[in-house]
Amino acid sequence: MYDGFDEVEDIWAGLKPKEPLPSQCCGSGCRPCIFDTYQKELEKWTKAKARGDPSLLIGNNKPKNELLPVSTDAFSSFQLQAVEFLTEDTHLYRFKVPSGCGLVLQLGQHLVLRGVVDGLELQRAYTPITQVNADCCCEFLIKLYKDGLMSQYIRTWKPGDFMEWRGPFGGFPYKANKYGQLLLIASGTGIAPMIPLLQAITEDEDDETFVKLVGCFRNYKSIYMKDFLQEQSHFWNEESLENLPWSYRDKTHLGRLDFELINALLKACQKPPYTVICGSVEFNNDVLKLLRRAGLDEDSCFMF
Repeated sequence: MYDGFDEVEDIWAGLKPKEPLPSQCCGSGCRPCIFDTYQKELEKWTKAKARGDPSLLIGNNKPKNELLPVSTDAFSSFQLQAVEFLTEDTHLYRFKVPSGCGLVLQLGQHLVLRGVVDGLELQRAYTPITQVNADCCCEFLIKLYKDGLMSQYIRTWKPGDFMEWRGPFGGFPYKANKYGQLLLIASGTGIAPMIPLLQAITEDEDDETFVKLVGCFRNYKSIYMKDFLQEQSHFWNEESLENLPWSYRDKTHLGRLDFELINALLKACQKPPYTVICGSVEFNNDVLKLLRRAGLDEDSCFMF
């Protein structure tokens, strides 16, 4: 005699949360990570099944017509307003933050983007370059890679489209006048978390922190947001100094970062610096080794 047991099991199997694929993790150490969220949902499902009460899976949800704040646990939809082409492969994407959404950012925090390519869900982390007190829009500096899966998804974007983000995560625990001198070293789009940090310092009349920014780019054409960076007074890297505007030449070094240059940068700081690094994993590790070799204290460095 059929007692309905199999049917009930099928219902609970359909309600069971699906374990994320490795491609769905952005790899940025977010807390909670998508796998943390999965474990939390799995525990909730296990408890609900043991009690035979599916309503425990719903929780206290807000009405559907009420906008949800940006959350580390759930994705929110941002509408793409505009795309600004900065270089051949790097663009500035400006999103409209939904009215009523709480996008509260700390310096250097990132959001996680969710996209789907050929049925495969992907998640990647991107740092907004928007000032932390901006509440109507959110801008991202994104480099597109020829064979990158997420880049394939981003290339399909058009103004008016909606994309899903969650966060924020991470961040640099900065407070005005906490450090006498900051030495910021960034490679390529690693400049992104430095931009709101620079803005926060230069726009605060009471913040007397000295800042030295080292921006590492392949060539002059690869430098993003030149006008902004020139205003902030930073360090340049270029193939041919003769081709640079005269105002850049005295701040430009030709070649890769090496021990001599790192040592010179540390000595040129007005005060013992606290160093912030952002780039690829290889770049970050190489710079950290050079800083250690130059005698930088272990507690005087932060890596995004």
